[in-house]
Amino acid sequence: MAYIPKAPQWDSTFEFLKNPYYFIQETCEALNTDIFQTRIGLRKTFCLTGVDAAKFFYNEENFIRKGAMPEPLQATLVGKGGVQGLDGKKHLHRKRMFLSFMTAASIQNLLQISERHWMKAIRDWQGQKSVRLYEQAQQILTLSVCEWTGVPVKHSELSEKTEILRSMFDDAGSFSRRHFRARARRKQAESWMGSLISEVREGKLKVGKDSALYTVANFKEEDGSLLPLRVAAVELLNLLRPTVAVSVFILFVAHALHYFPGHRTKISEDGKYAELFIQEVRRFYPFFPAIAAVAAKNLRWNNVAIPAGTRVLLDLNGINHDPILWQDPESFYPERFKKWDGSLYNFVPQGGGFQETNHRCPGEWITRELMKQAAHIFSKEILYRVPEQDLTLRLSRMPPIPGSHFVISDVQYKPKTQDDLRDLRNI
Repeated sequence: MAYIPKAPQWDSTFEFLKNPYYFIQETCEALNTDIFQTRIGLRKTFCLTGVDAAKFFYNEENFIRKGAMPEPLQATLVGKGGVQGLDGKKHLHRKRMFLSFMTAASIQNLLQISERHWMKAIRDWQGQKSVRLYEQAQQILTLSVCEWTGVPVKHSELSEKTEILRSMFDDAGSFSRRHFRARARRKQAESWMGSLISEVREGKLKVGKDSALYTVANFKEEDGSLLPLRVAAVELLNLLRPTVAVSVFILFVAHALHYFPGHRTKISEDGKYAELFIQEVRRFYPFFPAIAAVAAKNLRWNNVAIPAGTRVLLDLNGINHDPILWQDPESFYPERFKKWDGSLYNFVPQGGGFQETNHRCPGEWITRELMKQAAHIFSKEILYRVPEQDLTLRLSRMPPIPGSHFVISDVQYKPKTQDDLRDLRNI
């Protein structure tokens, strides 16, 4: 029998929660291995890292997602019955619905909507002493994604609805009272979506037939039946929640521009540079620490036996910071993506494999475009000051945002001409 490397702790739950983004990578380095066995939440778990591990993990014959995600995350982050927990033909059928929203025209529509809401917010910021960028980005994205999907939101409801969507991703990874708040918000969110879907199905709420709300409400399973109301609510939230969660990546964009300010000029002068920049932000800054699956059958990898039914965690952050794959991975260097080979397995901020056939997040295209939009706005459209504050990323927190939520002040539109400059001086 082959030797199976094991973590020093019998159960590594505490160690993982204390250091979620580097636990697997650092344990692998300490054990000189790409795979080790431990327990997380008292359940036997194999942890894998590296590009070969990603190829192995995203072979759909090897793993299933049903039963893989810990219940605390399923009950808060993704909900129960949604596409993330499906496998095989059911997964592909459901995923085709999501892919239908990811066309170039649809994404461009979202960008036009979000740009309008960004510009309105910036006009409001000019009269404010300071702005917490994280919260403001969440409100902008809530307005944008609701308009894009056809979900009605009154201005008086914006703060409440933003908080509901925020909590499901921002509080889900906590094992304090924040987690229980996320559970409560999940129930509120599913009730909110369920009511809208019922009204659409009953003809009480008229929405465009090309809207996501209409599509999800009328989507049918392979047997021709409508999705159960709660499942339909979960799937509609699988469009809203991840889009609002892009606020984390937008905060990272601002963080990178603050600490590596030379990239502002490059973004302003080269229309294509923003793509390199946001890819490096996605690689450099951690968001998702790992992804879970269950062995569909008895497997063997690197001469280690993985019994059927065993949970496996793939180390996403570790792959993005692997010194074998990335030269000087702890340096922020967008130009590295000029030579990137486009591999589906060595750069996995939102999963690996193909969006069309694997469990890779289809919203990744939206994430990239919204990040580029924010990078252009922060570099080309506005001037602002970053007052002294603690911008340390708290890596024991998921997601790892700074305690200050990134405060900016003295926001003004950036002058494009000498006349613009004179106008700004007179404000």
